[in-house]
Amino acid sequence: MKKLLLISIFLIGLGFALFNFKGLANQGEFNSIIINFRQDIPVTELEKNIQFITSKVQEIPILNSIFSTEERVYIVEGDQNTLKNLRRSPLKKEVEYIEPNYLYHSLEVPNDPAYTQQWNLRSINIEQAWDETKGEDVTVAVIDTGVTKVPDFDQTQFVEGYDFVNDKVDASDDVGHGTHVAGTIAQSTNNNYGVAGIAYKAKIMPLKVLGVNGGTVADIAEAIKFAADNKADVINMSLGGGGDSQLMRDALKYAHDKGVVIIAAAGNENRNSASFPARYPLVISVSATDSIGNKAPYSNFGAGVDISAPGGSETGKIIQETISGENQQPALIGFQGTSMASPHVAGVAALIKSTGIQNPDEIREILVKSARKIEKDPLNHYGAGQLDAAQSVKLALKGQITPRDFLRWLKNSGYLNPGFWIDGGTITLLPKLGMVLGSYLLAWFLRNYLTFNLSLATGLVTGSSGLFFLQGLYIFDLPQWPFRLMGSSVPELGNVVMGTNSLNPFFASALIPFILIVLFLSHPQLKYFAIGTSLGVTSCLIITAFTNPIVWGLGYGLTSQIFLLVNAIICFYLAYLAHQTIKN
Repeated sequence: MKKLLLISIFLIGLGFALFNFKGLANQGEFNSIIINFRQDIPVTELEKNIQFITSKVQEIPILNSIFSTEERVYIVEGDQNTLKNLRRSPLKKEVEYIEPNYLYHSLEVPNDPAYTQQWNLRSINIEQAWDETKGEDVTVAVIDTGVTKVPDFDQTQFVEGYDFVNDKVDASDDVGHGTHVAGTIAQSTNNNYGVAGIAYKAKIMPLKVLGVNGGTVADIAEAIKFAADNKADVINMSLGGGGDSQLMRDALKYAHDKGVVIIAAAGNENRNSASFPARYPLVISVSATDSIGNKAPYSNFGAGVDISAPGGSETGKIIQETISGENQQPALIGFQGTSMASPHVAGVAALIKSTGIQNPDEIREILVKSARKIEKDPLNHYGAGQLDAAQSVKLALKGQITPRDFLRWLKNSGYLNPGFWIDGGTITLLPKLGMVLGSYLLAWFLRNYLTFNLSLATGLVTGSSGLFFLQGLYIFDLPQWPFRLMGSSVPELGNVVMGTNSLNPFFASALIPFILIVLFLSHPQLKYFAIGTSLGVTSCLIITAFTNPIVWGLGYGLTSQIFLLVNAIICFYLAYLAHQTIKN
């Protein structure tokens, strides 16, 4: 009676795994289907099959390209229903496989119409940096002429700032300079309008300290402390002048001690030293380069310059949306100056900060170390070198896995989405759990003769599923094959070696369980591992026969299904014979 109950539980669990699992095939987008015909069928038979498909789906299959002739890879238009009909037709005996012709898309390239004019963003390799971060959860204080929310800030987040010139909360721009600077940092991106920003998911804190006639050290110092007190992560100051100020020094130290990264423009006098506040030690001072990477004609250089970034020149300006004219209407305008170079570094600092680096000195070090070095720079035109967003983010991520990083990685990878685990993803949860459960239930049937120990459990998992959750791990620059190897069951080991989705008939058979039992049956502990592996393979082959019956050389469908089920029966019988030997 107990055995009957256990068999019923096993069948219910197995049925749940088989009939409720949708698999990876439903995750992608496609409007055509790949049909890979077997190479051993005659040409006349191939032509008959193509005619059959044409009559069935009212579409003529065509070779994918001139290079597909030998492999016999044909494409036919169709949807999910077409795919199901073709897989259920007699055609499945004539093909290696029939699968969706998934649509893939290019990686992060903004759809902003004027992005093609932003040579400056491409020159800092921003697109590679966007693969990792866009500046999420970082606030950048723009201490400038204020910021006006032009249309291309429609998706940009703002936090409350302050107008220190007029002593009011509204820090709108009446010059256009601060709006342009803020646009370089976080102009809305992928909104089918205007241009892009570097850290476009960062928040902007507008702090107005400059009017038409400039601004005072006192206002700037207060703005710096305001930013630090209101949780700004990065401060950008595209401003400068002469004169050392203790008030400014104190404000900079206050913000730095609170973990704020402070960046400022080196100045536009083509002078052999940076302006204040850029030349203060706690500030990252930025000189400007033109569209071909040379020092911009106006840029200060020499003492106090830490790094260079695109600032533009007459040969190519920095384009962002700002306000223009007496009516202060929104317009895409090109500016040039170290004022335009500084926000490039501020934006990349925001990208670095969003990876989890908190210490401003570490962020400075990352910016400096990742910069493209200029070999011959005797006058220090470029500081540590030219800004490289991709290398900065890569260096920030290298070797770091903090809890925040890990959770962000889980979220970005989709692992926090229940559908990822249920319907598929890098791993397939329901069939894998069904395989493990099935292997344990099969072992339980033999409980009178088996000792449930670590060796048996290891064999059951190894044979049925492997440590399948490891297949989804991608740790920075480490190779993935060790994770795929440890995450594969015995029948799937051939997939790792050959890099294919088709099961290798040598691994997905009774061959390995037979070898293990022959080798280890006389060993006091490893015999249990051999039996467990045989039972695990049994469970794996049964479920695979119904969820994805595809074996190399046998194609997809009934032939592979029969092969898998027959070998499952043999594996179970091997385990039975082995435990009988232990019993006797």
